[in-house]
Amino acid sequence: MSSIKGVAHPGAIGQTDEARVYAKVTWRLIPLLFMCYVVAYLDRVNVGFAKLQMLRDLQFSETVYGLGAGIFFIGYFLFEVPSNLILHKVGARVWIARVMITWAIISAATMFVTTPAMFYVVRFLLGLAEAGLFPGVILYLTYWYPSKRRSKMIALFMTGIPVAGVIGGPVSGWIMHSMAGVHGWAGWQWLFLLEAIPSVVMAFAVLLFLQDRVSDAKWLTDNERRLIANDIAQDQSQTQSHNLRDGFTNPRVWLMCGIYFFFAIGLYGTGFFLPTLIKNSGATDPLLIGMLSMLPYAAATIVMILVSRSSDTLRERRWHVTAPAWIGAVSWLVAVAYSHNLVIAMIALTIVTSCVVVTISQFWCLPTAILSGAAAAAGIAVINSLGNLSGFLGPFFIGWVSDKTHSTDIGLYVMAASIAIGGLLVLRVKKELVNR
Repeated sequence: MSSIKGVAHPGAIGQTDEARVYAKVTWRLIPLLFMCYVVAYLDRVNVGFAKLQMLRDLQFSETVYGLGAGIFFIGYFLFEVPSNLILHKVGARVWIARVMITWAIISAATMFVTTPAMFYVVRFLLGLAEAGLFPGVILYLTYWYPSKRRSKMIALFMTGIPVAGVIGGPVSGWIMHSMAGVHGWAGWQWLFLLEAIPSVVMAFAVLLFLQDRVSDAKWLTDNERRLIANDIAQDQSQTQSHNLRDGFTNPRVWLMCGIYFFFAIGLYGTGFFLPTLIKNSGATDPLLIGMLSMLPYAAATIVMILVSRSSDTLRERRWHVTAPAWIGAVSWLVAVAYSHNLVIAMIALTIVTSCVVVTISQFWCLPTAILSGAAAAAGIAVINSLGNLSGFLGPFFIGWVSDKTHSTDIGLYVMAASIAIGGLLVLRVKKELVNR
């Protein structure tokens, strides 16, 4: 999506004023997008908390849960590329609002599930509905920020993942602890209903406050809009892939798909099974589990921001992805070895969670550095959709193995190996393409 064509950098604006302009943009856009992602991620993974009561009430096995949690990503995969191309054409404002209202309705409908088939259908439809939000926002940020500023912005947006855990853990635990039996509904039913409401509220906020293009931003002066347009035009002149076909055929896009596939196993393994792992280490009450699950995500929020600042300051991308991936892999092994020691397990899970979300946020600096325009719209969606297929395979595999072995250990070993492999593949990306 174009904004204002590149023009000469206005001499009246120096480095200090340039920083002020981007700060102005950031305060306008990032809090809104951040809150959208918080409620999106919460609606995506709150099934992990519902699981604590839902499986017992509905007589679902771990395999049924794993398949239902993961089938979300089949719907996500099928509609993500079309969704991102539509966003690129019609604009982020209307399309993101549509996405949020649709998924809120479907997420709330999960409260009426009674059979495995119904669970699978509603999770599949939730994936269809939500497809396009995350890659759409990543694409949208390329319209407003050059690559040298993008790592921090992506990280600030993606702190929605750990903040969803900080907020969602205690809130989900409280809902399930306090609302069970109210009006004859189970705690997990109230969970799906109440946590869908913020998505509707944020959809209307998007319609009111989000602009599709820099040229639409009346809260910027003419000189400020020209500065941003010039920076974006100069930045895109350095990328090697611009047209739609490049988004599907560039070999680097397929390398990114492979990297993200392995990383996403760790991300969604953490999101869907963290409450269960905490329960297995000795906590039993849903409210206590919710409070303990807040700690790893709170730490992850701080670590994400610090690492993103380092990445932008040093203009180094690859090791800011690989190092957290490898540290997280080792921490998974520690979590397995001390799974029945609550203190050590919580420390290990805190490190794992921090490393996984940092790895994911820093990863997205790589494809956005080599793609622009229509190639970015298609390529980002392809990477996210294919990579997120691991979100289907990972939870299903862990659930199946847990039923067969009555243990989550093998599943955690697989997650450790996956993020380690992803970190290794990152080093195959040429540093001169992304370190800018």
